[in-house]
Amino acid sequence: MNPNAEFDVIVYGATGYTGRLVAEYLGQRYGVGGDVSWAMAGRSRAKLEAVRDELALPAETPLVVADADDPASLDAMVRRAKAIITTVGPYQLYGDKLVAACVAAGTDCLDLTGEPNWMARIIAEHDAAAKASGARIVHSCGFDSIPFELGVWFAEETAKAKLGTYVPRVKGRIRAIQGGLSGGTAASGVATMAAIQQDPSIGMLMMNPFALTPGFQGPEQPAGSIVEHDPDVGADVGPFMMAMINTKNVHRSNALLGHRWGAEFKYDEMSVLIPGAPTEFTGMGPDAPKPGEGPSKAEREAGFYDIVFIAIADDGRKVKVSVKGDRDPGYGSTSKMLAEAAICLVRDTKDAPGGVWTPGALMGSKLVDRLEANAGLTFAVEG
Repeated sequence: MNPNAEFDVIVYGATGYTGRLVAEYLGQRYGVGGDVSWAMAGRSRAKLEAVRDELALPAETPLVVADADDPASLDAMVRRAKAIITTVGPYQLYGDKLVAACVAAGTDCLDLTGEPNWMARIIAEHDAAAKASGARIVHSCGFDSIPFELGVWFAEETAKAKLGTYVPRVKGRIRAIQGGLSGGTAASGVATMAAIQQDPSIGMLMMNPFALTPGFQGPEQPAGSIVEHDPDVGADVGPFMMAMINTKNVHRSNALLGHRWGAEFKYDEMSVLIPGAPTEFTGMGPDAPKPGEGPSKAEREAGFYDIVFIAIADDGRKVKVSVKGDRDPGYGSTSKMLAEAAICLVRDTKDAPGGVWTPGALMGSKLVDRLEANAGLTFAVEG
């Protein structure tokens, strides 16, 4: 972290769909010029001013002009902040220079990436330098993958408290989900598919649950690829589209925690198939939104999610916990999670070491507390 910076947080990409939601949340929750100092950043001052006015933020809201293609402007921006929130994706196209600038300056950087090929490259290229500079690079600070990664963390901590031990097996089951995609998410998927076509090894990386744990390859994992009956939820379950991302982050968390849950830890995610229950994202396929577009305010507020985690000990004993969110997962809830993760990082875990991290492994209970207090998430023990 850059301790003497002018701002706690700068929201880079504040004129985009998700960045605008983050700025709106910070303005509503923390105001401008209050205890949390923050600024909006983007390529165009005129667009920043327009968004500021559309959000009814005060005229004195700090605005910072920076461009992913102008390293000097990025360097100047990151030196002004303890942490940068970046919503400028696809990250594999626009994220490299910002991460490099943050690592060099010792500035924290949080993103929303669900692009494991890019994350693996950032780990390989910047983890050692971030440890040296003190910069905390924290990937996947939205719906992918905070509710899942922290959900597994919470399940394991519950197992330790109730069963006396961490456990080698956790199931994640999405009981209900309702929400829509933004154009940025659709663009990230297109960029990843294009990268796979250019480099088939990326396809192999995407299929490897341990792609983000360099030097460690764990046991074969449950496939989660066919419909099956799961007695732990009393229903059939089927594949979940985000499991390919979330499982990698969960295994990285375990590795970052010194394999606290065991070197033989197994984890999978599937959707509960209940007739009539909302279990899919909308806005996929040929009608996907364009960059800058996404669910309406009414759609975001009507969205929600409900995920259950079953932690299973070697002797068959189990605990069950849930994570629920009060807005659509990808945007209404994600914008709050991302903002609170950044504040947690610079306020509650400011002494944690540098490196490329997952949110749960770095912030743990402090992030759970902040998300429950401010971001509409609930973490509950169900049995």
